[in-house]
Amino acid sequence: MTEQITQVSRVRRRPGPDIWSAGALLIAAMVLAPILAVFWIALTPTDNIWPHLVSTTLPRYLINTGFLMVVTGSLAAVAGTAAAWMITQYRFPLSRVLEWALLLPLSVPAYVGAYALVEFLEYAGPLQTMLRDLFGWQNAQDYRFPEIRSRGFASIVLAAALYPYVYLLARAAFREGSADTFDVARALGAGPFARFFKIGLPLARPAIAAGTAIVLMETVSDFGTVEFFAVQTLTTGIFSVWLEGYNAGGAAQIASLVLILVLMLVGFEKAGRARLRFFRLSRQSRPIVKTALTGPRGWLACALCAVPFLVGFVLPATVIASHAAHNIEGWADPGLMRALLNSAAVGGTAAFVTVLGALFMVYGVRQTGRRLPRLLLPFTTIGYAAPGAVIGIGILIPLSFLDHGLADAITFMTGTDPGLLLTGSAFAIVLAYVVRFFAIAQGAVDSAMGRVAPSLPLAARSLGRGVGGVLREIYVPLIKGSVGTALLLVFVDCLKELPATLLLRPFNFDTLATRVYDQASLENITDAAPPALMVMAVSLVAVLWLARTNR
Repeated sequence: MTEQITQVSRVRRRPGPDIWSAGALLIAAMVLAPILAVFWIALTPTDNIWPHLVSTTLPRYLINTGFLMVVTGSLAAVAGTAAAWMITQYRFPLSRVLEWALLLPLSVPAYVGAYALVEFLEYAGPLQTMLRDLFGWQNAQDYRFPEIRSRGFASIVLAAALYPYVYLLARAAFREGSADTFDVARALGAGPFARFFKIGLPLARPAIAAGTAIVLMETVSDFGTVEFFAVQTLTTGIFSVWLEGYNAGGAAQIASLVLILVLMLVGFEKAGRARLRFFRLSRQSRPIVKTALTGPRGWLACALCAVPFLVGFVLPATVIASHAAHNIEGWADPGLMRALLNSAAVGGTAAFVTVLGALFMVYGVRQTGRRLPRLLLPFTTIGYAAPGAVIGIGILIPLSFLDHGLADAITFMTGTDPGLLLTGSAFAIVLAYVVRFFAIAQGAVDSAMGRVAPSLPLAARSLGRGVGGVLREIYVPLIKGSVGTALLLVFVDCLKELPATLLLRPFNFDTLATRVYDQASLENITDAAPPALMVMAVSLVAVLWLARTNR
């Protein structure tokens, strides 16, 4: 009898299927499916060209990608860490302005910075023109100037656009340090450099490593910059093999290699942090008091902190704005207005769907007692680490098969050919954006829900509110600020996304990013300037909002 009661109680306690678990699993499957599809296509190619790639172009792709990662990562880590240390430890002229100005390069897509730098440094550009006028040189044979379209300058452009990731995380880490620790080091005779290398740098190492990992992942996934500088990387190889060689399997194999490389970076970064332990020795540690730098030392510190800001924001913004101001006709171009509307439509739709899906999944995982949704939740962030070109392959090829099957079925039943409903519209682009940027929305929503006191939803449930009612009446009003931030950040990233958009856009469908790329690839910077300036302006709003929330 006792055994029967125990069995009945176990059956009653067993959680049954619910809409939150099912919805969370469906969303996780949607986000992870393109990644898994890439590996499947790579393992089952129609025409296996992997041996040919290994013996011809793949080594060059790997060498160039590795060079960009090492140089870009090093430059971004040094610039971001040094700027964060100077801003948090010292007070010098314009330090308060530079504290938020150093974030502004995030508003400039790297490919826009590439177009601006080449325009500024090329033979007919203002710098070389000024040098010829100044020294009386007649032509390029009279002087030597570095090759602009090279791996080195591509690394500089990428580092100038991406160093704020390191700066933002390192600044937060340095701020959390205790003044007591630095006072003890100073009393023991440690100078400024010793305090940085022996105390500040080790304590901020996890944050610096995390920021550098983001820089490396963005470098691997970049297409517009390296393509403009004629540097053949793994990402450009995906485009070449697919669009020029017409071999989807080979493109998927290169994409799989890129994805494995990115996953290794994520794994190394997490493993490195897991081996480190940092503790605050006192709950009431004194905040760091900034040391005043005056005279030449103050202006030297100002100049050093201003260099990445000038290269990453002022230079591209000035060049692009100058071209845009001289192209009045370009602002009235109907193609620009269509690109703006297309960008707003696909970006807005993707942002809404992404945040709504993240809200549903995070809340569903918190409500369900099942292990599978909880285990899958961290894996849904992998899309942000995956390059846009990789996601494009993982979406377009399976979606094409589904699209043709759907069109054949409709034709069979109705006698009318509907065309390609999924890949022939902006649906594929929206899906790629959702997969690519789901991690941003998920992180913002999860963090916001974690700050809600558990007593509030429990009180609502005791008053008769259901699970949906608690979400609608308790969580949403309390986290609407974070939800709004997530919407803005996802929308801006959708606006700047280039590789996935190039691969998935329907015929005669332009966004602001693709219009910039199309015009700049034709060396027509003047017509590329208006859409580039629009992208930068919208991105600048998001960066200023981010700076405000991270004071």
